[in-house]
Amino acid sequence: MEESFNKEFCELLEYHLTNTFAHSPDARVRGLWCDGILPPAVDSQLTRKHVNDTRRIVTTAFIGYNDIQLYGLTILLGRYSLRRYSRGYSLQDCVPDKETSDWYTLDINKRQLEIRLL
Repeated sequence: MEESFNKEFCELLEYHLTNTFAHSPDARVRGLWCDGILPPAVDSQLTRKHVNDTRRIVTTAFIGYNDIQLYGLTILLGRYSLRRYSRGYSLQDCVPDKETSDWYTLDINKRQLEIRLL
């Protein structure tokens, strides 16, 4: 069975975040881009049981303007994405529309990004 949080999903999310930031009403966010997403430091955070219990994946993303920095990334799973994750299905269609900004919270000063999948 294929894993839901994989290289393809991370690459899609990387480009999707960059496009979403470009559509932000906040000028400080519009200039940001994402240059990669790492897997969690502890593999057990990706087990289906752990993700089902916590409903989140905590990892790291490279985000910045010209000077890319590490940001803490918390991916919150909604009903649809949690169901797909528990079955090992792709999460690619769980990422909200790039033209809206209500599915993420970004704290540039603390270098924290939280996203909410469908």
